[in-house]
Amino acid sequence: MARIVQRGELVVGVLEDTYPFAFRDPNSRPQGFDIDLARDIAAALFGDPERVVFRPTPEVNRFEILRSGQADLVVASATITCQRREQVDFSTVYFETGQRVLVNHGSTVTGLGDLGGKRVCAARGSTSLETILAVPSKPLPVGAATETDCLMMLQLGQVDAVSTDDTLLAGMAAQDSQTVIVGPRLTEESYGVAINKDSPDLVRFVNAVLERRAADGRWRASYDRWLTRLGSPPPPPTPQYQD
Repeated sequence: MARIVQRGELVVGVLEDTYPFAFRDPNSRPQGFDIDLARDIAAALFGDPERVVFRPTPEVNRFEILRSGQADLVVASATITCQRREQVDFSTVYFETGQRVLVNHGSTVTGLGDLGGKRVCAARGSTSLETILAVPSKPLPVGAATETDCLMMLQLGQVDAVSTDDTLLAGMAAQDSQTVIVGPRLTEESYGVAINKDSPDLVRFVNAVLERRAADGRWRASYDRWLTRLGSPPPPPTPQYQD
């Protein structure tokens, strides 16, 4: 914490093409639900939400940027898992979602169970690929660098479906009206802010920011700005802290 304050800016690893969580607007300014959170953390540190440096990171090695010291935090729609906790620490949950399937309009597919032997795309390094591999119907997982690459492959007919968190699929459907989300949620995914294991003070600080923004309405305001396509806003996740 002292090192960050002395530096005068917060360095945050983010994704760049996961609309509506993190993307660049026409002026190349980072925007989205994750970006709002990163700016709120910077505002709590410095009294200025603009004192943050956004460092783009590929999904496949989002956490390496922490371990190498290139970022203080990673706010990148990262699902909290036991395996990932061995690499990095996480804040309490700031968003809850689940994995579903995106197909082209007119498809007879109603979920992953209909995609046995078919190509299904997900970003490399995501928990979505693991889910696809575990489906009994045995879809053929196709790893791509980003979710946007998956959408492009679906548009080009190179894959039969995309499967990832429904929040991200909603962003893809917003960008391409010829696609539709199908089937029930396959998983429950809880997003957390990833933090280097040698910074327990920063974990506590971020948790306090999450609790305040849930209480004062900023979480809801960010949802209303970016995520109304998902329906009425749920209540913010209830903080659950590790002993």
